Amino acid sequence: MLSRRQFLSSLGAAAIVPRTQGWHGSRAMPSPLLRRATPDPRIGWRGESAVSMGLRAGTLHDDRVRRRTNPHPPVDWATIGAQLRKTYPDLRRHFVFEYYPWYATNPWRHWDLWDRQPPSDIAATSVPLLGPYDSRSSSVIEQHARWIADTGVGAINISWWGQGSFEDQAVPLVMDVMRDHDIHVTFHLEPYRTDRVSSYASDIEYLLREYGDKRRWDCFLLLENASGKVGPVFKSFRTMVLPTSTDCHGVVSAIPDYVPDSTWRRQTDGLRTALRAEFDDILLLADVSDIRRMAAAGFDGMAIYDNFVLPTAWPGLAELCSSKDLLFSFNVNAGFDGIALRHVDPGSCYTPTAVTPAGTYDWTQPLDRELASEQSLARMAESFRTTIQLQAAEALSNTRRGVFLTYIGTFNEWHEGTQFEPMKDSADLPPDQRGLGYHNPANGMARLARLKELLALVLQPPSE
Repeated sequence: MLSRRQFLSSLGAAAIVPRTQGWHGSRAMPSPLLRRATPDPRIGWRGESAVSMGLRAGTLHDDRVRRRTNPHPPVDWATIGAQLRKTYPDLRRHFVFEYYPWYATNPWRHWDLWDRQPPSDIAATSVPLLGPYDSRSSSVIEQHARWIADTGVGAINISWWGQGSFEDQAVPLVMDVMRDHDIHVTFHLEPYRTDRVSSYASDIEYLLREYGDKRRWDCFLLLENASGKVGPVFKSFRTMVLPTSTDCHGVVSAIPDYVPDSTWRRQTDGLRTALRAEFDDILLLADVSDIRRMAAAGFDGMAIYDNFVLPTAWPGLAELCSSKDLLFSFNVNAGFDGIALRHVDPGSCYTPTAVTPAGTYDWTQPLDRELASEQSLARMAESFRTTIQLQAAEALSNTRRGVFLTYIGTFNEWHEGTQFEPMKDSADLPPDQRGLGYHNPANGMARLARLKELLALVLQPPSE
């Protein structure tokens, strides 16, 4: 039987045939949707990210971030695309959709958050084209895979909430379907309990064993860098948080899932030691509240999830990472348009998070819904241009280290309105949903179609 290293080496020698054909600087950072310090494992929601904490506390920026105003030179897509395709023969695998297998219909799961009453009244600001679906439905996953493959994206990053969780149980079927559409799979480790750091290494070893080894690596995402080294990549959310937080009343509280950087370092070092004989390389990416802490904790770099961190701030963050030889990954995104609480306790610090890109919309008006849709498409183009340019910049660490990795946030996080999964056209909403204030635009396929156009700029040679 081949060892993992022998198997990975064979990938370089043979072609793989598919089985089938917000923030601008020192201004305060808006808190995420829940406005609370810790996640709630009962509903699988994340809580506030480490990045958001750092931006609000002023630990995640310096003058290089604040002073950037117009960082974008003209883009020569033909040259950038040709260089990326030459450097990374599996380039489509380096574009990774964030994917959520956490929905259910019997009983309802996630669609009924915050007092929503499915199937008409769901925890989303727009109605999916497929309606409120079950993540364990093979027909749903099949349609997702077709949509993803059609854009040119070659991988997904599954939101994972621990061994034996609902999301973990959904993985085998998701992988079976994605494999048949030549889409590879990796994992986004979520804050499923406050002490999850203690099982960080063992969780990753579990994922490699269960969904790599036992499946003979049929569709586990293994990225090849510019020097030919191949290995897995894992991203985590709410990884390196601050020790305390201050609420709107000035009350300072300890953050329960804070741990010293040395605690993370024991996990990352132990994992690398355990896997040294198995892989050429392994990339561990985190969201952090202070870039200086990343190296101390043993992470390779930062991967921002938040769509509040505007692309204008990314060049400065990339420079900070590069100054410490750390990697960076900023996501292609369409902004944020999340659900809001309908009932708020008096004295609560909760306020609904504003739509990003910023705007005030009357969602009952078709013209306002179309304006919001156009704004989201513009954010997609800006975020795509910015992340590709930064990763292609010779002076920055990603190019120096031969790593290119772009997450797309998200395929189907409907609660936060970040989804690229198609929505229903506004004209197709039934009467019982039109009165609920959904934000569906006239063309519910617009985001996915625009993403396909953007990816073609680098994935496909220009036509003669």
